Amino acid sequence: MSDSARPIRIAVWSTGTIGSIVIRVAHRRGGCDLVAVWVHNDDKADRDAGELVGLPPIGLRTTQSIDDVIAAQPDCVVYTASAPELDAINMPVYVRLLRAGINVVTVSSPGLVYPPAWNAGYTAELTAAAEQGQASLYASGIEPGFAGDQLVALLTTLSASITSVRTQEIFQYDSYGNEFLMRDVFGFGQPLDQPSLMQIPGMQQHAWGPPVRYVAAALGVELEDVRETYERRATPRDLVTAFGPVVAGTCGAICMETIGVVAGRDAIVIEHVNRLAADLAPDWPTADRDGVYRVIIEGAPKLTCVLSVGDEHNVTDQGMIATAMRLLNAVPYVVAAPTGLLSSLDLPLTTPAGLLRQPGCAQK
Repeated sequence: MSDSARPIRIAVWSTGTIGSIVIRVAHRRGGCDLVAVWVHNDDKADRDAGELVGLPPIGLRTTQSIDDVIAAQPDCVVYTASAPELDAINMPVYVRLLRAGINVVTVSSPGLVYPPAWNAGYTAELTAAAEQGQASLYASGIEPGFAGDQLVALLTTLSASITSVRTQEIFQYDSYGNEFLMRDVFGFGQPLDQPSLMQIPGMQQHAWGPPVRYVAAALGVELEDVRETYERRATPRDLVTAFGPVVAGTCGAICMETIGVVAGRDAIVIEHVNRLAADLAPDWPTADRDGVYRVIIEGAPKLTCVLSVGDEHNVTDQGMIATAMRLLNAVPYVVAAPTGLLSSLDLPLTTPAGLLRQPGCAQK
């Protein structure tokens, strides 16, 4: 826990899109002291962190050493690394940081948005490390981390009765440049008979099972099962995307559901409808514009909440800012929280105190 009389000391782990936004905002924002930046690529090592993310020099050199990060004595590490190895890479880093008494906020392990529903072996190891270092870990993002879990729980405070809850993500992914995520994980641009990672049984549950179970816990219901659906459609024409060309006849749209079953019926659903072009799979759910999260709560009253990100010309960029700020804005609350693995059920609203007095500090 940091001394509230001084700025919170922050380190950033990785300088991809999310990490770079965090660095730029943290540098501008009062109450933050950026003390370390870890990088993966050799060509980013030992460079001024500001210049690396498009700022003037800030006098802080990047490092590839976790020992350097720990030696900088941050109160919290904002962890944004992305790699095909996923938690095989993340877990040892989390453990080292927690054991050293350093809090962690992460977007890299989405299942940790609700730790009781995540990998039991991993959570036991992280809990032991957190207790040893008297530190905390919190995972968040825009989805998972907000739209399908915390926002849903907040909306149910309006309810007299609830029959079902469905959260839909309706996003066009042609501007997302992560080729591994787009092709290998989701299956875009692949032949329809070539399985994607999201078709592996349990893969969706690893990411979206915990937020489904979060909603169940918030509503005090027991789930009988969590099941998955996955469907994809071919594009009838060649497409140009940020992750490379997609040829006609390969996957151009996917629809996935992670479904919590209560009393034999589909009660809590997180649905993703993602296309590479707006006209693909027109019979699937659509929205008035791209970049929409829609929460539909059937009951009394029936509630529909639409969260739109940015405008139609900058959905991906604005969504990245929102994701990054779910981490950075949570830092003071995680630093002040009790030891252990946290979800947003354990924290107050992680509002950015004083932000209206700092115009411009939330810019990308």
